[in-house]
Amino acid sequence: MREAVYGKGIPLDVIQDSGKLIRSAIESYIAATSANRLKAFGDAPIFDKPLVGYADGDDPVFTEFKRVVGESHMTPREAMERYLSSYGKSGIDLGTLRVISFVMPTSRETRLSMRRESEVPSLRWNHTRWYGQAVIDDLSAFLVYLLEKLGYAAVAPDRTAFFGVVDAPSGRVSNWSHRHIAFAAGLGTFGLSDGFISERGIAMRCGSVVTTMPLPVTERRHVHHMANCLRYRTGSCGRCIKRCPAGAISERGHDKKKCREYVVTGQLEVMKRLGRTEGYLGKYPGCGLCQTKVPCEDRIPPAPRRRPRPVI
Repeated sequence: MREAVYGKGIPLDVIQDSGKLIRSAIESYIAATSANRLKAFGDAPIFDKPLVGYADGDDPVFTEFKRVVGESHMTPREAMERYLSSYGKSGIDLGTLRVISFVMPTSRETRLSMRRESEVPSLRWNHTRWYGQAVIDDLSAFLVYLLEKLGYAAVAPDRTAFFGVVDAPSGRVSNWSHRHIAFAAGLGTFGLSDGFISERGIAMRCGSVVTTMPLPVTERRHVHHMANCLRYRTGSCGRCIKRCPAGAISERGHDKKKCREYVVTGQLEVMKRLGRTEGYLGKYPGCGLCQTKVPCEDRIPPAPRRRPRPVI
């Protein structure tokens, strides 16, 4: 038997098998569910094959998020304890906590439809925004069900009554940020626009679930929280600055307040002026222009090659 880990006497190969099981369950669910289809666009897939990572629920990075995101941002342990307390569950061993993070890459066809836009989202992108969120909600519920059936505690923090959004000096922030969870789980880093750049790019959505199931922790290989952003790495690019119709992205980063004002109110006015409201759904159109027609749209962009010096 291979070396036991985590002080629980659980063989390492069992933990690795658990990781494969959850990854396979997520991939199979997305491939099979009819919810991952755009009915208005010939039942084309909303998301491509998901990326999956696992974080240690007691990783110090989660405490750091209270400073970076906001004091109200929960650690995985706080989220699990609040969940168990809220639903009258007790006597569960919380010695080991893991966070399952999944990144859902937006389909190529949807990204192509968005590249042609400069002020408002394409209809296909709008449907992806709202139907795609329903897919993530369903997947989170499925994972919680599966994990509980396997005998473990599990919670999707953003699907609880205690999930919320508060006003902060930098803008509105949630007490459970899927993007930051994805960073903790080694799935990528942030960009100048505040978007999350995974190996499948910045045009994506993501979700997460906290569980007591022992899972292998995904290594974070990045030395900086913006390592996948060309602007940080080389000083080049800045394409997202030009793509933002609200002027909410600059060399200093992302202005959440200006962005929200445009997405919630300004964009609707533009759509009415352009006669582009028919067929759109949701509380707001859902922007995302900064996620397409940029080098990081569907990959981690390679640094531009330097021109060779002329031979003298």
